[in-house]
Amino acid sequence: MISVFDLFKIGIGPSSSHTVGPMVAANLFLQALDKATTLDKVKNIEIELFGSLAATGKGHATDTAILLGLLGHKPATIDTQLTEQYLAPIFSGHRLQLAGKYDIEFDAENDIHWFGDTVMPYHPNAMTLHAIFHDGSSYQQTFYSVGGGFVINENDATTPEEDHAAPTIASIPYPFNTGAELLEQCQKHQLTISQLVLANECHYREEQEVLDYLDAIWQAMQDCVSRGCKNHGTLPGGLEVKRRAQALYLQLCAEKEQNLNTNDKLAAMDWVDLYALAVNEENANGGNVVTAPTNGAAGIIPAVMHYYRDFLPAYSIEGARKFLLNATAIGSLIKENASISGAEVGCQGEVGSACAMAASALAEIMNGDAAKCLNAAEIGIEHNLGLTCDPVGGLVQVPCIERNAMGAVKAINAARLACRGNGQHFVSFDKVVETMKKTGEDMNDKYKETSRGGLAVFADNRIVTASQGVSVKYSQC
Repeated sequence: MISVFDLFKIGIGPSSSHTVGPMVAANLFLQALDKATTLDKVKNIEIELFGSLAATGKGHATDTAILLGLLGHKPATIDTQLTEQYLAPIFSGHRLQLAGKYDIEFDAENDIHWFGDTVMPYHPNAMTLHAIFHDGSSYQQTFYSVGGGFVINENDATTPEEDHAAPTIASIPYPFNTGAELLEQCQKHQLTISQLVLANECHYREEQEVLDYLDAIWQAMQDCVSRGCKNHGTLPGGLEVKRRAQALYLQLCAEKEQNLNTNDKLAAMDWVDLYALAVNEENANGGNVVTAPTNGAAGIIPAVMHYYRDFLPAYSIEGARKFLLNATAIGSLIKENASISGAEVGCQGEVGSACAMAASALAEIMNGDAAKCLNAAEIGIEHNLGLTCDPVGGLVQVPCIERNAMGAVKAINAARLACRGNGQHFVSFDKVVETMKKTGEDMNDKYKETSRGGLAVFADNRIVTASQGVSVKYSQC
């Protein structure tokens, strides 16, 4: 079972698979290298990026993320205000402090190699790190960033599943591998989805540890929205996209103070749009966000949770915990049975997954049973099927930021629609997840986070794409 600790992680923008994952991979490489030898024997590091990691890597800050990881920084703890300061010695002096301790030569122009037309066998997000030692020998590892900040190395990717060691911990209380099994467990034991997930989480950890983590994730989401509503300016990367959240926030606050929206029954949707825009502008600016389940779709769950907090009756911290636990079940099923990676199945795997997770969780908050929650999740995915991942300029800005606002509103509608029904639906949750996977397999690669098709090509011929050499340099407002 994928834990809430795995699915929701505090990271750095703009991409969980192209930024967070590569930074994690660099940390794993340092750990493996340190076990194989001593880091002071390293003379040079070379980096090879393949497939989608190379095609949109510059716009997604993949190169700088790996360098930050090699410096010893981690996604959850890095101070994004100091990113340029950390990177300055590398770009200005061609020196890299490996693990923050061992000074080596590094030339980003010559030591990072981009192979956008080469797709490795296991996953389109692949990278190989080489360490060259003073005696001429070398050490290397290949990693795959499979979405949501999850990373596996080549050995794990190529080892048959039956050859993996059997678990040493007894099975969890309520195992499930499909939506049908999840529903059966809930109905058999008379549990809500959030109660079932909490029981499974507590098999590995003390309950208070789980609750504290859920509270920390929710607080990080609220902090991100707050920062996004305060910051202004232009997003980095060359598209000159202006941040809109602050202006929208001030406008909505003024209208609220003057009671201008008292007769507008859909005014709440404007706030939902704001919450999503705020998060994804922070993400596009390289700030700290929560992968939910990815960075590209990081605004949907926080936006819907803020909708619950601000517009539904009887908000409580217990309800926020239920929301995240329920969403964990849905996200786990999608990741295990399809994908949450835009490079693998397109944006239906990112925005579609986040929409489904938020819809199911909100349905439970609205007193929907497990059947209604799964119905809401199915609606959320079904109406995102075929959604392409075509970031303009290789940047997680257009159409990504607005797409989160649309996904959040769609999740709310899906939850409300499901709760008005009886939980029965013509297409099951499992069938729509299977359909999403097959649709992703059939989708042309140019529509899967390569910036070679769709809006990325046709939006504006004046745009200089990332493949032409625009590398993101983040600056915090």
